[in-house]
Amino acid sequence: MKQALLEVMRMNRICRMVLVTCLGSFILVIFYFQSTLHPVMRRNPFGMDFCCQKGSRSPLQELYNPIQLELSSTAILHQMRRDQVTDTCRANSASSRKRHVLTPSDLKHLVVDEDHEMIYCYVPKVACTNWKRVMMVLTGRGKYNEPMEIPANEAHVSSNLKTLSQYSIPEINHRLKSYMKFLFVREPFERLVSAYRNKFTQKYNTSFHKRYGTKIVRRQRKNATQEALRNGDNVKFEEFVAYLIDPHTQKEEPFNEHWQTVYSLCHPCHIHYDLIGKYETLEEDSNYILQLAGVGDYLKFPTYMKSTRTTDEMTAEFFQNISSEHQTQLYDVYKLDYLMFNYTMPSYLKLE
Repeated sequence: MKQALLEVMRMNRICRMVLVTCLGSFILVIFYFQSTLHPVMRRNPFGMDFCCQKGSRSPLQELYNPIQLELSSTAILHQMRRDQVTDTCRANSASSRKRHVLTPSDLKHLVVDEDHEMIYCYVPKVACTNWKRVMMVLTGRGKYNEPMEIPANEAHVSSNLKTLSQYSIPEINHRLKSYMKFLFVREPFERLVSAYRNKFTQKYNTSFHKRYGTKIVRRQRKNATQEALRNGDNVKFEEFVAYLIDPHTQKEEPFNEHWQTVYSLCHPCHIHYDLIGKYETLEEDSNYILQLAGVGDYLKFPTYMKSTRTTDEMTAEFFQNISSEHQTQLYDVYKLDYLMFNYTMPSYLKLE
């Protein structure tokens, strides 16, 4: 009798084990089919749902080791731009490499995107507001969806983006080696006129009028009125140019970032930039970078263009009243930018 009872209990345990195993298998099968029919959704960096994981290939791999064997015309163009920078740095090594070592403070313009392994060196007056907006979308992890939804003033809040200067030396070296680095450039004198128009002809820029306008008027204007000396809000372009070429200016302090040379802001002779975009081909170059980053299907560079943007024709008008001597001296200040980024000398210049 006891033996029979033990046998019944053993059979009950076996049945329970089989039942649990079958039930577990059944649940697993149901979960498998549910996950097949309804893939698990996650949030992408721009706040949109999608089912596909970001590829394991980095932007650098996409650029230098493309899946397609034949290089595209765009890739060849950017290779030519890289070569132009390299050749210019080599030919002008004495002036382009005045400093042999960069410090973290030299890297304040290099914005880092950890998620997509990219570094962007922003140059004021070269669509940097929109590119900062794009970088905020890329690094915001869902906080922002569309670049143009971000107010312009918010794009320039330093705490919204992380720069390379905030990392340790080993971390800086790692990112410079492993991340795709890019910048955007513009015809130097067109960029200069754009900076002048924005900072010295707009009434709302009182901080620039006080900080730089008063100094320019004091140095460059004879018989300046007390009001002009006090407000600095009516600086003429001729006075602005005279201030830039005055040797005392750069001895006193570096140029403001809005009229500083690109080679001084981004250090292309010390840092190898993988992509050099141009203001003249802004949309194409920007979307090419986003495609390399693996986000081109979800994020496009804003196409909005200001109706008041500075043009080449407008720039020529501003230079009409600049003497040949001052034109020559100003060209010498920006000569490396002209050579490095393959801009031809403007036809409206009358150099000595």
